[in-house]
Amino acid sequence: MRFLDSLSKRQRRTFVRIVIALAIFAVVALLPLDSLLSQPYALWAEFVLFLIPYLIAGYDVLWKAARNIGHGQIFDENFLMSVATLGAFALVFFPDAEAHMAEGAAVMLFYQVGELFQDYAVGKSRKSIADMMDIAPEFATVMREGQQQEVDPYDVSVGETIVVKPGERVPLDGLILDGATQLDTAALTGESVPRTAKAGDRINSGCINLTGAITVQVEKPYSESTVQRILELVENASEKKARTESFITRFARYYTPIVVGIAAALAILPPLVLGQSWSDWIERGLIFLVVSCPCALVISVPLTFFGGIGAASKVGILVKGSNYLEVLSQVDTVVFDKTGTLTNGTFNVVAIHANEGVSPSDVLQFAAHAEAFSNHPIALSVREAYQGAIDESIVSQVQEQSGKGVRAMVEERLVLVGNHALMEQEQVPFQACELAGTVLHVALDGAYLGHIVIADVLKGDARQAVLQLQSAGVKRTVMLTGDRAEVAEAVAAEVGINQTFAELLPEHKVQQVESLLAAQLPGAKLAFVGDGINDAPVLTRADVGIAMGAMGSDAAIEAADVVLMDDRPSHIATAITLARKTMRIAWQNIIFALGVKIAILILAAVGIATMWLAVFGDVGVCVLAILNAMRALRVKQVHKG
Repeated sequence: MRFLDSLSKRQRRTFVRIVIALAIFAVVALLPLDSLLSQPYALWAEFVLFLIPYLIAGYDVLWKAARNIGHGQIFDENFLMSVATLGAFALVFFPDAEAHMAEGAAVMLFYQVGELFQDYAVGKSRKSIADMMDIAPEFATVMREGQQQEVDPYDVSVGETIVVKPGERVPLDGLILDGATQLDTAALTGESVPRTAKAGDRINSGCINLTGAITVQVEKPYSESTVQRILELVENASEKKARTESFITRFARYYTPIVVGIAAALAILPPLVLGQSWSDWIERGLIFLVVSCPCALVISVPLTFFGGIGAASKVGILVKGSNYLEVLSQVDTVVFDKTGTLTNGTFNVVAIHANEGVSPSDVLQFAAHAEAFSNHPIALSVREAYQGAIDESIVSQVQEQSGKGVRAMVEERLVLVGNHALMEQEQVPFQACELAGTVLHVALDGAYLGHIVIADVLKGDARQAVLQLQSAGVKRTVMLTGDRAEVAEAVAAEVGINQTFAELLPEHKVQQVESLLAAQLPGAKLAFVGDGINDAPVLTRADVGIAMGAMGSDAAIEAADVVLMDDRPSHIATAITLARKTMRIAWQNIIFALGVKIAILILAAVGIATMWLAVFGDVGVCVLAILNAMRALRVKQVHKG
């Protein structure tokens, strides 16, 4: 009953039709026609009676074959099944041939069983991705003229205020103005533990509000929201085929007409040229046709990739296409950005070293004002450490210099805040610092005030992520960072990274990835893991780009090939393991299906194979391949905590 309940109405109708046909087939097969009727009446009665379950089960296959021939699309599995099964019935017109009506009806019946099974398997694969589609909100409750109105999320403008009640799905991205709650983000991240959200926090569409009502100011239109970007990504994933999948499609396109030609030659040439029995060689040709049907490959290989993408989506890993899944399976080098990838990206001021005669509070005050308009995590940590009020009206001419720092006019005085590269560029003598962490040097009107030491914290599973990658077969891990060499080396040593390159500007990261790609062995691939904003050029250049924690990052989804909706680096190993499992299953199906078919085709050509063996070679192999492909849907739940 559970199986029937899981079928669609169309699938249930097909199932009932197959059961009726199978029941009639069984009754006819058990009838002692030879005892009840004399020949040739028993033979023709058998012909008519087996034709009944044949037509009940396969009328749609015959109709599709005829319709496709009318449209010029001749060589498909419907054509092969129609010719082979009708040919089996037609052998009754050859007096010296053995009757094959039972096999003809059985081929059509079992073919339909295989088709139903395939339809069910594809539906199950799609459901795992359809679950992702359930993140789409049905409505948004917007505040207008002091009243709450339920409207389509598309009709809500940026800047409007919406109310999200407990149990409702967050319809749009925005900033919480009032209230506190717990959020279920499982549909986006695969994370089962609810997250706390309060006033001042940003919230993404697609989450479910669990506990308290919240008021949210909308920051993006629905067309640009997190949920809409994810839905577009998932919908487009099936369009990008892996090389293996594309090969199978092309293979079937040429394979089918070739085997039809061989079957025709097998049936016609020996009787014509060598004068051998027409019935014997037609039977061999029919068996050849039945077993040659490529449905096991054409169905199971795309289903395997689809299952792999669906399994990944269950744990918050979005793969943009099966081509990226294939590349991911070949990765042997993983290159990490440091900040926001291996570390939390939440910086804290741990020390302020002021120059002689300068107050540490002055160093922090000028730095906080110069960083007043920056959203960089380092700037946020400086402003958070400065407990005084920041007067933005006294700050002007702010210039952020990528990979170096910021220069700004504060009360008409030039303030420089940045790393040693900025100080060297502005020819300001500075003092080195031995503390581990990011060092921000501060200068006022060309005079050095001192420096601020900011430390980032490693993610809890960073070390575990590297160990898992090594267990998954990744041979080399590399870290690229714009931070100081001492900080980079300390992080690399703690995490277990093989190689580190520090003090890199964004363009230097691209150059470094180019060098690593040039040194790759043939067939090996390189993955770059970054936050998807500053690292977009490198994500694009790598063989496969993986964006971390991309729930709110437009650049991540646009630049990366694989998007991890949570920020756990341990999910990288999960993605690679899933990709390798998917490719392993795809190749198992290819080798198994081709091996069995080639063996039976050879046996058919020399007259050893029977029609029943041909049925196994087609339908049996197809069902086994589909069952194997469905293993790609299963995924071990990722580590929580």
